[in-house]
Amino acid sequence: MDGTLYITGDAEADQLLNTDPFALLVGMLLDQQVPMAWAFRGPANLRRRLGHLDPVRIAELTPDDVVAAFVQKPALHRYPAVMGRRVHALAVFVTDVYDGEAARVWSGVETGAELLARLKALPGFGDEKAKIFVALLAKRVGVAPAGWEQAARPFSDSTPRSVADSADAESLRRVNEWKEAQRMAHKDKQGRPLKQQ
Repeated sequence: MDGTLYITGDAEADQLLNTDPFALLVGMLLDQQVPMAWAFRGPANLRRRLGHLDPVRIAELTPDDVVAAFVQKPALHRYPAVMGRRVHALAVFVTDVYDGEAARVWSGVETGAELLARLKALPGFGDEKAKIFVALLAKRVGVAPAGWEQAARPFSDSTPRSVADSADAESLRRVNEWKEAQRMAHKDKQGRPLKQQ
């Protein structure tokens, strides 16, 4: 895998995301209720703490072992225990279903709908996260099966609305500015009004 994602402000962390499929999945999993850069630095930081980022070896650990790595100061996420368990579940799923080869989640898919379905089956990947990842694969990794645009909509458009649109410092700036404008307008990444609490 050789992607073009530019997101963390850390060349080593970005290199890992662009070359390690499981790191990319973990970064996307962690991209929830924290800044994007923090979420996508998570795989590199977890690799430092565990000494590897091999899903098979992570699956062999207990969930508590992974949680311990997440909660160690500084915590790897705003919700380190929850996300530690989710990363462990993701590693178990990738090991059991894809023989520990994360790239097999998207290799050989023929349609965007098939890819979206595979991603939605992953632990911790809801509809929006799966759509963003379809767009990320197409825009940053070159995995663009037929119909990916429809499967990823609205994240397949040219609006800089997600991590899928961040290829360099300038595009990252545009993504962050767009997200801030949406927040100020009380709208989500899909342009829908946020539900009032």
